[in-house]
Amino acid sequence: MEGTVKAGLPAAERTPFGTRAALWVFRIAALLAGMALFFPPANPGRISEKINAAASLFTTGVSRDTITNSMGRILRSQWIQDTDITLLMIACVVVMAGVIACCTGACMSLGNRKMRRRGLALPILGAPVMAAGLFLIHKCYGSMLAHGEEVGKLDTIRIMLPDGFPVFCVFAGILFLTGLIAFLTTRPETNPSVPMEMEEKYKLFLMMLPVILLSFIFAYLPIWGWRYAFFDYKPGGTIGADNYVGLKWFGSLFNDPATVSDLVRVLRNTLIMSGLGIATSWLPIAFAVLLAEIRSTKFQRTIQTLTTIPNFISWVLVYAIAICIFSTDGFINSFLTNILHQTGANTNYLQIADHTWLKMLLWGTWKGVGWSAIIYIAGIAGIDQQLYEAARVDGANRFRCIWHITIPGLMPTYMVMLLMSIAGILSNGMEQYLVFENAMNKDVIEVLDLYVYHIGIGQNQIPLSTVVGISKSLIGITLLFAANGISKGIRGESII
Repeated sequence: MEGTVKAGLPAAERTPFGTRAALWVFRIAALLAGMALFFPPANPGRISEKINAAASLFTTGVSRDTITNSMGRILRSQWIQDTDITLLMIACVVVMAGVIACCTGACMSLGNRKMRRRGLALPILGAPVMAAGLFLIHKCYGSMLAHGEEVGKLDTIRIMLPDGFPVFCVFAGILFLTGLIAFLTTRPETNPSVPMEMEEKYKLFLMMLPVILLSFIFAYLPIWGWRYAFFDYKPGGTIGADNYVGLKWFGSLFNDPATVSDLVRVLRNTLIMSGLGIATSWLPIAFAVLLAEIRSTKFQRTIQTLTTIPNFISWVLVYAIAICIFSTDGFINSFLTNILHQTGANTNYLQIADHTWLKMLLWGTWKGVGWSAIIYIAGIAGIDQQLYEAARVDGANRFRCIWHITIPGLMPTYMVMLLMSIAGILSNGMEQYLVFENAMNKDVIEVLDLYVYHIGIGQNQIPLSTVVGISKSLIGITLLFAANGISKGIRGESII
């Protein structure tokens, strides 16, 4: 089997070096081609500068609105034919189908000889499908170019052949050649009764592969946007040598008094709210323990369901609930006026800035305590029940069992969650504070993430917001390693 060949195997069972080399080149090319589907600079379908530069090949194939949102006048004036847009989308889908076939073949190539050979038939078919899709893209490019010359609007529609086009051409060629070489040099399985199998380690790897790729796409690929911190960039513009400013925006964090004042304010809010969250991080443990002590399974499941549901309610709906309760015409003021007959009960509790930090903590606790307790409930279920039986034999009551068995059993999990909370002390989210923010409480509710949103999206200061985001990430990494070092020194355990 590939990757597990041992020196003691008979020569007939060994995979030739050329086959192994072709297989690894094929697998790497398939992986890169699969990731390139979601990488906008490698999009071969962006044949016009009017197509969104942030559109990937996947987006170009599935979202017509994305690729035509800046072509309203062009399409209405028929400077680009609508059929060309349809053909472009079809071509992108064809390219994606070819890439998916090649990626499937790469996964199957990790199996035994029978599975590998069948999998290697897929790139022999998938690579030509990719080539057919690229041919359709080029045909669409030629059609748009010819029609643009005919109507004399080439300067407006800005037809081009993107850099991603030759990249995918190279991918198609490499995938076809390496797949064909590996297929031809892999001997067929002579025993038809042998099933298609794969080693357990490869199965586990393929199970984790989607998570790894999604993490790369949504967590690491956006780091490419950090380059905006080194340019004097304006939304809709370009970046290049003419607007390169080096560390200018990093210096503005400390040289501009207004920026320094804003940062001090939002850091105060962020640290206080995160600190309150860390100080109350024991609440999910307490809730999980109390829930586990309920003897009625039906009642326990009911409580767990009711406390978990708020996690799935968006903050917009939570704010709508808050309006119904705490606004001027809300439940509290109506109760005070109509039931208790108090005069002047017209306070808008959502608008005033009093106790904002405490209110945000309470809303966050109500929304998340049930969900956060799930991991501790699972931890309680994993504690050896013989420990409880032995403790009861020794005369321990329920409280002693909780204190000496349950809590110590949950401490490793709690410490990991605590370390992650410390690492993310500057990242306490934006949605909650965005919906509850108003002119009265902005000074005490604006946290770092919301400040980045305001200066980046609201004020179009993309470079400055990027610098703040970079600084936040670097500080978070530093805090994670510091907290991990402290944990290792005190407890002798670490998570890194």
